[in-house]
Amino acid sequence: MASETAAAVKGTIAGGRRATAAGRRKRILRRLRELGSIGSALASTGHPYMAHIVPMRRCNLACTYCNEFDDVSKPVDIEEMERRIDALGRLGTSVITISGGEPLLHPELDRVIARIRKTGAIAGMITNGYLLMPDRIERLNRAGLDHMQISIDNVMPDAVSKKSLKVLDAKLRMLAEHAEFHVNINSVVGGGIAHPEDAYTISERALGLGFSSTIGIIHDGSGQLKPLGAEERAVWDRVRTLTRRSYSRFNHFQEAIANGEPNDWRCRAGGRYLYICENGLVHYCSQQRGYPGVPLAGYTTADVKREFLTEKGCAPNCTISCVHQVSYIDHWRSRQRPDATGGGMAVTRGHSGGAELVQIQ
Repeated sequence: MASETAAAVKGTIAGGRRATAAGRRKRILRRLRELGSIGSALASTGHPYMAHIVPMRRCNLACTYCNEFDDVSKPVDIEEMERRIDALGRLGTSVITISGGEPLLHPELDRVIARIRKTGAIAGMITNGYLLMPDRIERLNRAGLDHMQISIDNVMPDAVSKKSLKVLDAKLRMLAEHAEFHVNINSVVGGGIAHPEDAYTISERALGLGFSSTIGIIHDGSGQLKPLGAEERAVWDRVRTLTRRSYSRFNHFQEAIANGEPNDWRCRAGGRYLYICENGLVHYCSQQRGYPGVPLAGYTTADVKREFLTEKGCAPNCTISCVHQVSYIDHWRSRQRPDATGGGMAVTRGHSGGAELVQIQ
């Protein structure tokens, strides 16, 4: 039954994105801004390249592998969200991505996106897509959203994840018709996904609709390495062949994860990459909440520069690809040291010995 449904879903509505003059112009300008942000990052290490900011922790789903949501949190007040975005703007942040929980649950999300664009940053969003409708997509266009990512875990919903192609395919068709922002569909393997071959079906569907497509490896409960089995690895290789333009093909980070091997790299979290939780605290990433765990309002360029040079003990077995890809901009620069970060912040030590980072639940 699952395979028959997969074939039916895959066969519905072939075709690509609607091309409009406004959409083409937005794509050209967005690309120029992206190139400018990379040039700025190469010129100076004193500002964050990307920040993920959480406007609310609540989610309308409960995927069993996810530890980044609850079902009770209220949305962050819009005035407070704007203050936090302005603080990221003062730090010179190039890309600000809204995550959650589920961002579309925030009643003032359009204002959040508009404020990000006002700082000059590229505005992104990670969503499960369930709440998308044509009028909502048009509002995101008007607010100035640049990028959207939707993760689809399977073809048919199951006990692990309801983010299925069967449910979301109608939403993808809406995006293909209405979205003037870039859309990436991320499929996954690992982490208890029952049918790894679904990732290939999902990637084919995304590319057929004119979206970009990537594949990720689901981390364990602490964001650490979980190697792929033989079937998962075979599917992962097929999808990467299908999506040759994926950024991850330019480095060996995901390759090592798939093989169950540690990576030797310089994590720039806290410097180039910031994770801002719903309480307005700066963390290294979603899986290392509590480090450094200080208010964004007091975070300075000096903090960014210090964390850029601070070695992270969790780095070798990390699976957080967005942090790695941001850090990869500076892979050739400045060696790091296992220093105490100072200022009342946590001590971090390298993987050669000493205390390791732990996830804050």
